[in-house]
Amino acid sequence: MLGIIRKQKNSIIIKLVFALIVLSFIGTIFLVWGKGSDGMGGGKSGYAAKVNGTIISLEDYDSAYQRIRRMYQQIYGQSIPPEMEKMLGLKKVALDGLIDTLLAMKEAKSLGVKVSKEEVAASIEAMPMFQKDGKFSFDQYQMVLKSSRMTAKDFEEGQEAEVTLRKVRQLIKDKAVVTDADALAQYKKDNDKLDLEYVSYAPSDVAKEVKLSDADLTDYLQKNQNDFKTAEKVALSYVLLDPAAQTSKTTVSEEEIQTYYQKNIDRWQGKDGIQPLAEIKEKVKAEATRQKAVKQLFELAADTLYKNIKSGDLNLIAGALKAKVLETSLFAASSPAASLIGEEAVIKKALELKQGELGGPIETAKGIYILKAKERKGATVPALAEIRGAVEVKARAAKAIELAKKKAEDAAKQLSTNAVIKTQSTGSFGFSAKGNIPVIGFSPEMQEAVFKLSATQAPTTPFKVGDRWYAVRVKSRTEAPKAVFDAAKDELKKKMLPKKQEEALAEWAKVLREKAKIEINPALIADK
Repeated sequence: MLGIIRKQKNSIIIKLVFALIVLSFIGTIFLVWGKGSDGMGGGKSGYAAKVNGTIISLEDYDSAYQRIRRMYQQIYGQSIPPEMEKMLGLKKVALDGLIDTLLAMKEAKSLGVKVSKEEVAASIEAMPMFQKDGKFSFDQYQMVLKSSRMTAKDFEEGQEAEVTLRKVRQLIKDKAVVTDADALAQYKKDNDKLDLEYVSYAPSDVAKEVKLSDADLTDYLQKNQNDFKTAEKVALSYVLLDPAAQTSKTTVSEEEIQTYYQKNIDRWQGKDGIQPLAEIKEKVKAEATRQKAVKQLFELAADTLYKNIKSGDLNLIAGALKAKVLETSLFAASSPAASLIGEEAVIKKALELKQGELGGPIETAKGIYILKAKERKGATVPALAEIRGAVEVKARAAKAIELAKKKAEDAAKQLSTNAVIKTQSTGSFGFSAKGNIPVIGFSPEMQEAVFKLSATQAPTTPFKVGDRWYAVRVKSRTEAPKAVFDAAKDELKKKMLPKKQEEALAEWAKVLREKAKIEINPALIADK
């Protein structure tokens, strides 16, 4: 990774993002910039995004993503499972951060935001990692940068960008104003009391009213075929090459050891900083040797497969590689063959192959695979007569949901026109930060909506809470004394200002994006 960073030393985006991370994780994460190419993200391996014509390189994106990923790993104290990473959207966070940073920096220039050398120096001198006995130490500054393989020039450029971003954000925040009307609305939300009347419907309430004909079942099956499809299956013949044998006859030079160490510098982080190569040379050598062996074995497998792929003969390939051909019976992705459990990449590729087709090579922790689909059984939708019971259960449940929602929608329209219908009451309650409404439950969306209304007013659409839909109307509203608001108005406005400022920043960033021409690499969008 250091090689990537060195190549991108003049990318102001990556300097800024990493400077921010350095500040957040002092003592654990440092960035090294070295000599390299000129220009914004001028990498040779494609782009992550283009923002008003400016390229954010894949190197910048990958570096930012890896940094953010490690940040979360440090926060959670363990590796992040793929499902959690997907939930957190770390790849999107990384790319959005780079785009927003670039837009903000360009806007700062347009607004004439400038940062003096004195401001940069002051911000650096205030950093605890550069201080001794509570005061800035130039020796400490040099030592920290040296230990993290960072030049003062590059760090200060990154810090200048960080201060610039901080100043332009503050400029936008300073424009935010809390009006008297804003304060009054918040006061009323915080202190008024509401009593709601409501009508609710859940699928279980209307289940007995659901009637299904054969036509309904046929229609449901037709529209929801994927819910009833049998899984596609494949039976494999495959070769598995173990890198261990290749590793035992692979050697690496001193130069290769040094190169591997530098390219993976972040992996050698110890409690006191990056561990010197001399202290961990055997470990680095072992990893470099295995990586080289795996690469050689992969290339050999790929070359052998390419030369024999037209023959479709896996036995011929296995003979050339001095390996055995292994077999599986038919299996689906959800229930793989015992020998392939945990081998997601192999299973995915197997199900992509046509019958008789060769595929690979595929590298996993177990080794290098070459595959052949010896038999395939496609996914099918059974006839209604075969699965009528299962279809009826799902169709009935879906119809009950539709009916419950429809009844709640009708009730909401009646309540909004002041119709007299039988309702229940929540009793008096105040605004809750968690969105708790007596009797009904937790619904921040409903709470926000009703606290904007006066007595007898009603939202025109129902709210879903759990599995139940609620049509509601404000039965009564008890207003807090206006005199109390007048006395507390100024203090309330001060309390509201930080949130108002954050909203202003969010709106500013949104507008910048809307005005910008942003092109994201389609491969990254698909990968999210």
